[in-house]
Amino acid sequence: MLLEALEGDETVVFKVAAASVQIQVEPVGRWFEAFVRRRNRNVSASFQELEDEEELSEESEDEELQLEEYPMLRTLDPKDWKNQDHYAVLGLAHMRYKATQKQIKAAHKAMVLKHHPDKRKAAGEQIVEGDNDYFTCITKAIEMLSEPVKRRAFDSVDPTFDNAVPSKGEGKENFFNAFSPVFERNARWSSKKHVPKLGTAESSFEDVDNFYSFWYNFDSWREFSYLDEEEKEKAECRDERRWIEKQNRASRAQRKKEEMNRIRTLVDTAYSCDPRIKKFKEEEKARKESEKKAKVEAKKREQEEKERARQAELEAARLAKEKEEEEARQAAQQAKKEKEIQKKAIKKERQKLRTTCKNWNYFGEDESDSVKMMEEVEKLCDRLELASLQSLNETLASGSKQEGKAAVDKQVQEVNAQLQKEKDAEVQARQAARSAEQASGGGGGGAGGKGWNQDDLQLLIKAVNLFPAGTNARWEVIANYMNLHSTSSIKRTAKDVINKAKNLQRLDPVQKDEINRKAFEKFKKEHAAVPTTVDNAVPSERFDGSGSDAAAAPWTTEEQKLLEQALKTYPVSTPERWEKIAAAVPGRSKKDCMKRYKELVEMVKAKKAAQEHVTGKSKK
Repeated sequence: MLLEALEGDETVVFKVAAASVQIQVEPVGRWFEAFVRRRNRNVSASFQELEDEEELSEESEDEELQLEEYPMLRTLDPKDWKNQDHYAVLGLAHMRYKATQKQIKAAHKAMVLKHHPDKRKAAGEQIVEGDNDYFTCITKAIEMLSEPVKRRAFDSVDPTFDNAVPSKGEGKENFFNAFSPVFERNARWSSKKHVPKLGTAESSFEDVDNFYSFWYNFDSWREFSYLDEEEKEKAECRDERRWIEKQNRASRAQRKKEEMNRIRTLVDTAYSCDPRIKKFKEEEKARKESEKKAKVEAKKREQEEKERARQAELEAARLAKEKEEEEARQAAQQAKKEKEIQKKAIKKERQKLRTTCKNWNYFGEDESDSVKMMEEVEKLCDRLELASLQSLNETLASGSKQEGKAAVDKQVQEVNAQLQKEKDAEVQARQAARSAEQASGGGGGGAGGKGWNQDDLQLLIKAVNLFPAGTNARWEVIANYMNLHSTSSIKRTAKDVINKAKNLQRLDPVQKDEINRKAFEKFKKEHAAVPTTVDNAVPSERFDGSGSDAAAAPWTTEEQKLLEQALKTYPVSTPERWEKIAAAVPGRSKKDCMKRYKELVEMVKAKKAAQEHVTGKSKK
């Protein structure tokens, strides 16, 4: 450090000074403590000054410490020291857990100076010998409060602490006055410092959320070892000590659980009564509603935009279609005009050809030649195109009769050759189709292409209708059905049935109608009236209807549906079942219903038999 220059002295530099260098120095030890204090207090002071200040503050604290005399001190039972209030014994009942260790030691010192047995004995007071003197309670108090672990155990069960939780009714009436002191009172149990306050009605959402998050995750240091019923130091052996420790752990865990339930009840009650939570929920609901409304409006606008775009596309498509249709219409009109012009030109050329040939008497010497040539000329008019007709007419107009006849004969020959070629091609196509039909339908011999009488055709049509498309192994079932019910001895295979069904599909409508007509005539013949005999002269009791079977009309679709519904409605156990079924089908008697039911049963049985036969073959 440079000395301060005196008045009149001059400062002379003998050498060039080196550049200054900044060096960071970290204080350690007691100087670091002084540095931290200066930084926290934002003052500049030396270490010795801070120590002097600390000593003065401690002396002032000792001077300011006021002890409250415990009036029940002399009546305490030293053997029941565990139930005494240690803070009250030392005169610190007004400070309790806020008292520092120095204050506790100072209070103990004062109590010893006043209540020590030697002091009292010197004052002439009668002293109880042994540990039965109340001074033992002072000794126990300092033992409990001087050790941090024992003091925390006693503080956890502080008899003056209020564990009560406000009810919902109290919280709704005056929330902040009811819950604010309770949370401040319970904040002493927090393992974390800086416990958030309950706040006011104007607190922000972040502050309220932080407050309830802290208390819902509250970490309490409160423990209940002070309330242990057994002391393991009194155990006589290791097993007994372990048993005592187990019992104490169980009781502590139970009390800890009850304490956490109390804290959770406090937080839940406060949360349910907090008017700020209700306000925040209403604001959140309003915000969500506004967002939802904005979202709906945005979606609506988007849909409107899409609809406008779609309408624009439809309008553009409509205009394009109208344009195309207009162009097509104009093209069609133009084609029609051209066609009309061509038609008129062809008509004119044909008329010209007819007139020219007529003027030359159709190039014939007699009437028969003229008639024959007239037919040829008409054939030319029908077959020749406009260009050919124009060329022919020009030849007839410019040449002589002989040249005209040669030209007409040449055209006639060409047209006849073309007609003959077309006819030959058609004949060949028919022959090829007939050959293909014979190869597909008649290649199987007598059973495939021959022997299909009217009964077999009707049976085939019936089987195709009975076993519709989708039936398992349909064509094998149809073939088996025909083999079972056919009157002929020819056995049909699935291939034969398929080919014949295809042939029937290719028939023209007239032939199909003929086959159906013959089938109906056969049906009428088979169901004709049976002549009266001894056996059937009197109607049976089962068929008590009158009239002939031939008089019964065919069953319609509606009647069939009514019959099926009636059969389901009236089961076999129903008395007078068939009378009720006949009443449910208008226009049908009991006999008609029973007969139709028998036909349906036989049809179903035949269908099942055919299907079972095919299934048995496939399994083999």
